[in-house]
Amino acid sequence: MEINYTKYQDGLVPTVVQDEITKSVLMLGFMNEEALARTQETGNVTFFSRSKGRLWTKGEESGNFMEVKSIKIDCDNDALLITAKPTGPVCHSGSDTCWNERNRSHFGFFSYLEDVIEERKNNPERVNSYVASLFKKGVNKVAQKVGEEAVEVVIEAMDTNDLNFLSESADLMFHFMVLLQAKGFHLRDVEKTLRSRHKYDKDTTEA
Repeated sequence: MEINYTKYQDGLVPTVVQDEITKSVLMLGFMNEEALARTQETGNVTFFSRSKGRLWTKGEESGNFMEVKSIKIDCDNDALLITAKPTGPVCHSGSDTCWNERNRSHFGFFSYLEDVIEERKNNPERVNSYVASLFKKGVNKVAQKVGEEAVEVVIEAMDTNDLNFLSESADLMFHFMVLLQAKGFHLRDVEKTLRSRHKYDKDTTEA
């Protein structure tokens, strides 16, 4: 990877580190040419510490290293994006990220919907709440509803009406998410199971 370090102040390049799975932004650091070379050589994210005036491998004191998965340079050749696998909290404060955020997967609208379902579960007295009424009926009834919706999806899959198929698929997904929480789980638990079955390439670093 060739970078024109003369473009940057003191030969440093801002480097964003992102979790390879959750896509959460973990931290921002700076690299010089030597830090980048050390990162590529060892497979652990290494910065140039401006305060210490030397190379600094993330985790050298805490043991919470960040294993490099890929390295990309932006279109203007003036910033790096590293995807990595953290082995523990990234921030010195003990937080998952340097923005004091939890490093967990986000599934867009599905995560928003999951939060809504959880709120209904925790507030069963909510009037006119379909989700709350499902939780009140118990896990067996919720599971039965999932089964009914699954049958509807299969029926529509064998037809040619795409709109109906997508509508029934949405119903199935929604009720499955309710069932997950009725059983004490979330989408991230399903994701974790799928990830455990998937074999990643050992060398995905882009140079």
